[in-house]
Amino acid sequence: MEEEHTPGGIHPSFVKVIEQKKRIKDRLGGIKNKIGVYSAKGGVGKTTISINLAFTLAKRGFRVGLLDADIDCPNVTAFLGITEKMDISGFPLKPLVKDGVKVASTAMIVDDMKKPIIWRGPIIAKMIGDFLENTDWGDLDYLIIDLPPGTSDAPLSIMQLLDLKGFILVTTPQRVASMNSLRSGLMAKRLNVSILGVVENMSTGRISDSTKDIIDMLGTGLLGVVKFDGAFNRYSDDGVVTAYKDADIAEEFAEISKGV
Repeated sequence: MEEEHTPGGIHPSFVKVIEQKKRIKDRLGGIKNKIGVYSAKGGVGKTTISINLAFTLAKRGFRVGLLDADIDCPNVTAFLGITEKMDISGFPLKPLVKDGVKVASTAMIVDDMKKPIIWRGPIIAKMIGDFLENTDWGDLDYLIIDLPPGTSDAPLSIMQLLDLKGFILVTTPQRVASMNSLRSGLMAKRLNVSILGVVENMSTGRISDSTKDIIDMLGTGLLGVVKFDGAFNRYSDDGVVTAYKDADIAEEFAEISKGV
């Protein structure tokens, strides 16, 4: 049996994506810049970069939102010490506000975060759609999106549905991290999403050869380096934004925010 197509020859599944993208564009019309923080490699510190960048921008006077798009393993709320839940009794959903930053995460919806969130791809994609289409973000200068690792459901949904200003790629001096960050950048390019630049996290303070290679191969620039510092663990464990407490780290993120 042949698959049905629209009169214009477009498969119905693509039509649905196009229609949803239009609805999301209308819903998020009050957001000036939507920026993804991304790497296909886990453990490079995307959440750390997302949080400290978002709150640094807020401290500079911008209106900022922070979306935890790591649907099945959300960590933003733990880093920020947020224990409150979102009201999901009706739409639109309302983000919670922490120090002036609007925050949304599945951790604010699931009753017990000690239990694993075992959802298949279509449910993850739907949850991302709800955070974009059915959440009242209001007027923002920046929406920072903390993406999960990998190159499948969640990153693909974000790239397909959002008119992104671009991605910040996060890497570390490890060669394996740079390999995966390169995959991330090539995926973004393939889907016509701009790369705003690279942040080397857990750095010695001097850009590594691995990060230089990513920059050269992707034809992008360096947004900044964030040195390896135990302060991140101390403050994050207490639910405190590190850039608000440590002067050196605050300076690093101030430079990154200016680059953005």
